[in-house]
Amino acid sequence: METNPHHLIMGELIDFLSGRVLADTHDERYRQKLARLLIMNLGYAKEDIRKETELTVSAGSQRAKLKIDFLVQARDKTGMVIKYAPGSLVTRRLSNLALSRIIHPYQIPVIVTTNGEDAEIIDGITGRVTGHGLDAVPGKKTLLALDPEVSFPVVSGDLFEKASRIAYACEIDGACPCDTDVCVLEGGVRVSE
Repeated sequence: METNPHHLIMGELIDFLSGRVLADTHDERYRQKLARLLIMNLGYAKEDIRKETELTVSAGSQRAKLKIDFLVQARDKTGMVIKYAPGSLVTRRLSNLALSRIIHPYQIPVIVTTNGEDAEIIDGITGRVTGHGLDAVPGKKTLLALDPEVSFPVVSGDLFEKASRIAYACEIDGACPCDTDVCVLEGGVRVSE
């Protein structure tokens, strides 16, 4: 077994969605559990799910890249974003809502915050928690029933800027103990200017 500053690596595993060989970590095991839940229990096809989408967030002149665990398609739009992280769900509500507003030029309507054992489902438009637990994660039929005229409003430039700053502050700034120009974080990579 190997370790690095952020993960205990216990070997390798095969990614359920892509078939690629990945490092076997506790976090990756939870991501695999979530992928199986989406496919085997909630009716999604592998083609409906984009895993580890890279996103650049910014606050003023500061920029950083992070990965979004899962983006789930509803017809031709992303209907749900799933963000995994160990620990408390409540502390991630604001940052995940912010992320849902900067991934696309429209609001993603369903946000799932999960630690792999529990989940909160958040309405992207209102910001309210609408469900608790992995059993509350919406299935494919629910996403397909979303009204495209109402459920995916355009995100204004002002809201995008605010959301990007919130995401940067919560996901990047101060999240890593190292002091290098390029810092690999649990959720992202600081980009040196």
